[in-house]
Amino acid sequence: MITCIATDMDGTLLNENQEISEANKQAILDAQRQGIEVIVATGRSYEEARFVIKDAGISCDIICANGAEVRDKKGEVVYQAGIESALAKEIATALNETGIYFEIYTDQGTYTENYEMGIELIVDIFKTANPDVSEEQVRQTAKERFEKGHIKLVDDYGVLFDDSSQLVYKFLVFSFDEKQLTEANEKLNDIIGIAISSSGKENIEVNSLEAQKGVALEKLLNDKGLSAEHAMAMGDNLNDLSMMKAVGRPVAMGNALDQIKEFCPFITATNREDGVAKAIQEALQQTANS
Repeated sequence: MITCIATDMDGTLLNENQEISEANKQAILDAQRQGIEVIVATGRSYEEARFVIKDAGISCDIICANGAEVRDKKGEVVYQAGIESALAKEIATALNETGIYFEIYTDQGTYTENYEMGIELIVDIFKTANPDVSEEQVRQTAKERFEKGHIKLVDDYGVLFDDSSQLVYKFLVFSFDEKQLTEANEKLNDIIGIAISSSGKENIEVNSLEAQKGVALEKLLNDKGLSAEHAMAMGDNLNDLSMMKAVGRPVAMGNALDQIKEFCPFITATNREDGVAKAIQEALQQTANS
């Protein structure tokens, strides 16, 4: 029996056009009509996630920034797990020593010191999830991220760390240089109190240990009086693994990393083939027959 469905966004709920397909939308609404809780769990900020979900006509709780923030259906913050200023500075120092590019997610927005690299990072995430989509199409989507104000330019990240009114949620690290990524990862592994994951071929995501999709999902389920054993989670990349380990029905997308597929007993179609809808329909059918 399934009482809760959690789904990742990029490479999972969203298709190659970065939209929620009609089939996925209808499957989610059908689940909600049957009293099943639906939760979106994403590495995106709330603003970047909200407008896509709202455009599809879906209302649900959202786990943002890999679990650093949870918002209810009304958009109210119900949970936060940030990185303390001193720890954020330590992370930034380690990354700067490698010369690698990174962005900062806070409770007030997403920031970059380099516009062009910000474009390249989003292109990488989108292309990882949808390798057949044209570079031009993906790049235009990435540029809209700036135009819509979902990412802001800042001269120095230091002003964010010294601003007591802002809570740092996540570092999103990016490079095409495998050696540089490896060096950055090694330095990060020496830092205590952080969770390291990934959502693309050339990126690293850094959060507080308490800011993981699985941790946030377990807290949300507990608050709602729901059992993790009766929850389903769908995803495609490493930052989804913690929530897959937390539920009774982990489902890998057809386009998921091999590591994700190896862990999950259930595999659905790709994000371009309405894999989320198919996984939901299968779960609902099994629930009806149980």
